[in-house]
Amino acid sequence: MILGLRTAIYPAPDLPAAKLWYSKVLEQAPYYDEPFYVGFSVGGFELGLLPSAQPGTVGPQPLWGVENIETSYSRLLELGASALEPVTEVGGGIKVAAVQDPFGNRFGIIENPHFNASSVR
Repeated sequence: MILGLRTAIYPAPDLPAAKLWYSKVLEQAPYYDEPFYVGFSVGGFELGLLPSAQPGTVGPQPLWGVENIETSYSRLLELGASALEPVTEVGGGIKVAAVQDPFGNRFGIIENPHFNASSVR
């Protein structure tokens, strides 16, 4: 039985640079930091950095929740990300956007007023 999202892994061939960038984006240090994997705890989920994987913008596309998508999108660009998909309302007050991180990965964000954190298990 699938219980829900636990980890989203991002390829990071330059692990020290990726660790620094994601520490700034997430405003926290990793909780797990090894030469083969770096993990950040993000709202009960994990964002992992894997140095042995190839970056890309296609494939699975996790969306990380934000309170204000316009502010978050601007901040990601200020930190060195490149625009992939502008902030777009997709219905019901839900807004999505995506950037390309400095390492070549798609990093998606979502502002969803209907998300119920208490239903996460």
